Amino acid sequence: MSLIKSISGIRGTIGGATGDTLNPLDIVKFTTAYAKFISGQTSEANRPTIIVGRDGRLSGEMVRSIVCGTLMGCGYDVRDIGFATTPTTELAVRMSGAAGGIIITASHNPRHWNALKLLNAEGEFLTAEDGAKVLKYAEGEDFRYAEVDGLGKYIADDSFDEKHIKSVLALKLVNVDAIRKAGFKVCVDVINSVGAIILPKFFKALGIEDVTFLNGECTGDFAHNPEPLEKNLGGIISEMQSGRYDIGIVVDPDVDRLAFICENGVMFGEEYTLVSVADYILSHTSGNTVSNLSSTRALRDVTQKYGGTYEAAAVGEVNVTTKMKAVGAVIGGEGNGGVIYPESHYGRDALVGIALFLTSLAEKGVKVSELRVTLPDYCIAKNRIDLQPSTDVDAILNKVKALYEGRDDVQVNDIDGVKLDFEKSWVHLRKSNTEPIIRVYSEASTMDEADALGKEIMNIVYSQL
Repeated sequence: MSLIKSISGIRGTIGGATGDTLNPLDIVKFTTAYAKFISGQTSEANRPTIIVGRDGRLSGEMVRSIVCGTLMGCGYDVRDIGFATTPTTELAVRMSGAAGGIIITASHNPRHWNALKLLNAEGEFLTAEDGAKVLKYAEGEDFRYAEVDGLGKYIADDSFDEKHIKSVLALKLVNVDAIRKAGFKVCVDVINSVGAIILPKFFKALGIEDVTFLNGECTGDFAHNPEPLEKNLGGIISEMQSGRYDIGIVVDPDVDRLAFICENGVMFGEEYTLVSVADYILSHTSGNTVSNLSSTRALRDVTQKYGGTYEAAAVGEVNVTTKMKAVGAVIGGEGNGGVIYPESHYGRDALVGIALFLTSLAEKGVKVSELRVTLPDYCIAKNRIDLQPSTDVDAILNKVKALYEGRDDVQVNDIDGVKLDFEKSWVHLRKSNTEPIIRVYSEASTMDEADALGKEIMNIVYSQL
C-alpha cells in the first residue's frame, strides 16, 4: 500500500487503485475533509481563503487542479501561488490572512510520489489533535458542497517569492552587506524543483553574482534521489572538488531542508546545518534551543556554551515547534537540515538558513571547513530493524526501556519510542510511521563507536523477536 494518511496530511505514489495510491478520488476526499475542518475554525460572516502552492513535481499540475477545484466546490476562495517552496506557502498564509493552506509536495520523496501538507491559519502544520479531526472527516465522508452561488473564486498570485525574500533580508541577524562584500563563489543543487525558481532571485538579492546551478530547471524530473544525503550528491561533490567554489549548497524539492558542502568537496554534515546556524544566533541572542530526539547532541553542547537550555522534542516538525513555543526557543529545528527561526516564522526554511549561515561565514572571514572544526564533533549511525507487519513493536520497545530504567549510567526518554542517553553517546529507537521497521539512530564520538552502540541495542531487540 502506497497511500499514507497521517495527522500532517496525505501522501502516496501517483496512479493505481483508489484507497491505495494518491489518485484523484482520494485527493478530492482528503481536500474536502480539510475544507470541512477549516469551516469549523472560521467565521461564517466571511468566505475564507485557502492558499495553495506546489513544488515542481511531474504530477503537481494534476494534483493542483483537483485541490483548487475541490476547495472552490466547498465554497472557499483559492489563492493559487503556483510554484512555491513550503516556507513560501507557510508565509503566504500569514501574510495574506488566509484561513489555511495546502502545500502540494512530497518533500524529499522520489518523483513518483506527491502529497498534500496541511496548514492552519498561522501557516503552521496542524497539531496532532487537529490532524486527527481531518482524518476522521475523511473516513466518515459526510460532505456537503456549495451550490452555484456559493462557489469559491480562483485567484492566481505569483507575488510571494519576492515577499518571502524581502522578509528574510529584513531579519536583524542577516547581514546583506557582509555577504555581498565577501564575494562568495557558490555552487547550488536545486534538484529540478522550485529552488530553481526562487534561489536565483534570492542570491541576486543577497548580492552574490558568481553562482552555478546544477539541475537548475524546474522540470520535476529529478536528476537523482532528491533527499540531500551524501550518497545522492555525487554531482555537486565532484563539482566542488574542482576548487572553484567557496561553498556548496543543496536543497530538497520543497526547499525546507538544507545541506552545505565545504570548499574542498567534503560534506559539512546535514546534522550541522542547524548546529552552525544556532551557534551564530546564540552568539548574538540569549535563549534556548530545541531539536528532535534523533538529532545530534552538538546542538545541546553549543546551547550550553552560551548559557541556554536545550530541550528535545518528539520527531516531527509540529512537535519541534510546539516545544519551541513552550520553552521560548530562539532557534530550533531538525537534524535533517531543517532550520526553524521564530524571528521569521515557525517552519523549516532553507532561505533563512542560507542567509544566516552566509552571514556567519562572512562576518568571521573563514572557510566553510574552518567553520566546521569550531563545532562539537559527533558521528551518527543510522540503522533499521525490519519486522513483520504483525510484530508488536510497542511491546518490544517497552522491554528495551525496562532493561535500562533505574540504571545510573543512562537516562531513558520514552516520549517518542525509546531514547537511551549515556554520558558520551546515545541511541534512539522509534517505530516508523510508514513501514514495518524500527529506526535505530545512535551517536558517539566516532562512527565505529556509534555503529557498535546501535548494533548492541539491535541485538537486544532481535532477542525479543
